[in-house]
Amino acid sequence: MTGLNLKEQMMHILNMKRPDLRSSKKSAFGIAAVACALVANVADAFAETPVDPVGVWQTIDDSTHQPAALVQITRGSDGTLGGKIIRGLGANNSPERRCTECSDERKDQTIQGMTNIREMKQDGDGWDGGRILDPVNGREYSCKMHLDASGQKLVVRGYIGVSLLGRSQTWTRYSDATEPSARN
Repeated sequence: MTGLNLKEQMMHILNMKRPDLRSSKKSAFGIAAVACALVANVADAFAETPVDPVGVWQTIDDSTHQPAALVQITRGSDGTLGGKIIRGLGANNSPERRCTECSDERKDQTIQGMTNIREMKQDGDGWDGGRILDPVNGREYSCKMHLDASGQKLVVRGYIGVSLLGRSQTWTRYSDATEPSARN
């Protein structure tokens, strides 16, 4: 176009073949569909949180509000959840400490390694119908639990009769489960 005057250049531009609008709309729609699918997959990847409480949890002492123990929650072959105390923390870290107040088969059993959660069944977004033992006073309570939205906090409620007559604790998912004493 370099040897053409302005009028000739304009005529050349106007006579150029124009793209077919239908095919460009189709390709734009295809690109948009692919982009939406990619965004949805990325959003799903970030939205994935642990959906069940299987793992190691750090409990909190009701009176001192300090970390008390690590409890490992596992899923049984029947689908129910159970838990055992795998290690005491702070002042509770005494492997020889025993449940002297327990009145069932756990009487005088060492607290470390003791089963303290039994028969939790999934109920919607939570777990219910199980039992939880307080090894300090030896009492067993009805139990229900649910995860928070992040999957990093577990709200555990022990109660007598109806859940209004009880107390809740919030346990934190323990991230250092590779530590040898946490694998027991």
